[in-house]
This record gives sequence, structure tokens and C-alpha cells, in this order.
Amino acid sequence: MTIILAIETSSETASCALLRDNAVISRVSSGVRTHSQAVLPMIQELLAEAGLSLADCDAVAYGSGPGSFTGVRTACGVAQGLAFGGQLPAVPVVTLEAMALACHQRHGAEQVLVVLDARMGEVYWAQYRFENGRPVTLLPPVLSAPAEVRPEGVPVACGNGLSAYADAFPGGGHADIMPHAEQVAQLAATAFAAGHTVTAAEAQPLYLRNKVAYTQAERREMAATKGGGA
Repeated sequence: MTIILAIETSSETASCALLRDNAVISRVSSGVRTHSQAVLPMIQELLAEAGLSLADCDAVAYGSGPGSFTGVRTACGVAQGLAFGGQLPAVPVVTLEAMALACHQRHGAEQVLVVLDARMGEVYWAQYRFENGRPVTLLPPVLSAPAEVRPEGVPVACGNGLSAYADAFPGGGHADIMPHAEQVAQLAATAFAAGHTVTAAEAQPLYLRNKVAYTQAERREMAATKGGGA
């Protein structure tokens, strides 16, 4: 019996999930500013509901990104602390892959384009296909302008980037699908069974944007460039 504790905080919604065999229970909390305070109480609730302790878990999974800079750091940091404390392996799960799995589960999509709002006029995106219910990466996660998203074929699209940049995605899709710990736990269980784990010290976030914020001078220059039409 595999038991996976999962944490996902890469967006405005924080979630935690506990997977035991094929059964998953979860908790959700909204509000980016409260993620760090909300995660541990949610984990305690889940373990109490299941009648388990951290030591009963086989691994700690986390949404590694891409996503909110602070959010992916929070999930990774909490996962590291729990993995250290419980002497457990960690399992990083790409947030876009978790979103693709949610789209497959809810809408039966076999080809999925995931588009997550990255702010600053950009999106994180990737494309997956499903084989026997498992995602296979067709186009790995990248960061680009919405107009530069170039999927293969005609996949089903999902993610809040569709609504944030609606002009770039006239075909629409399932904009309500966002990263959630339930799918992180499910993907982590498969990875754990295959031996794809890392130590707590090796756990890292996935960053696609090297520069998280522009300086004030760069912002002024960008505004002047837009205003001059150059």
C-alpha cells in the first residue's frame, strides 16, 4: 500500500492531498499570502482524518513548478522539511503535468495543451498526450509570450493563461483547470513506484524565468518603448 503526501502551492490556491492506494483526500486554501501558514495545518488535518502519521507515508511529493516564484519555493521548502523530519524521499512533480492529468480526468482529453499565466505578459506552457491514462511529454515546459505558443496538432487546451490572454487563444478551452495536489499525488505515486525520487537535500523548484522581476529602470524603459511604438 503506497501512501503519498502531496503539496501544491504554485498558484493562488494552495492544496494538500494524501493518497493511499487509489483513494485521495485533500484540502484547499485560497490566497497566496496565506500559503505558508495554511499548508501545515492542512497536512495535519489530512493525517488526522486518515489516522496516519508522517512516518506512515512513503514519500512527500510537491508541485515543483513552473508557477509563482514564492509559491513553488513554499511547496519545495515544506516538502524538504517534512522529508528531512520523516526521513522520507521527495518526489517533484511538474505543475503543468498535473494540470494535464486533471484535464484528462475531467474531460477525457488525450492530447492536452497546458497554458498557465506567468504574469509579465508571458505564459508557461507544455503539451502532453496520454497513454494508458499516463501523460507523455510532447513539448516540455517553456516560458514565452502567449502569441508564441505553438502546439502540435489540435490538443484540448486548459489553464488560466487561456482567459488571461484570451486574444491569443480564440479557441478557448478549460481555463478553470489549475494545479492541484490530488493530481500531484497521483503522478508522484507512479514516479515513486518507478524509483524516481530525490533526497530532501536534492529537492529543488523548477524555474523557467531566470529573472523574476524587472528593475524600476527597466520598467520605465519598457513603458517608454511601448509608448513610442518601437
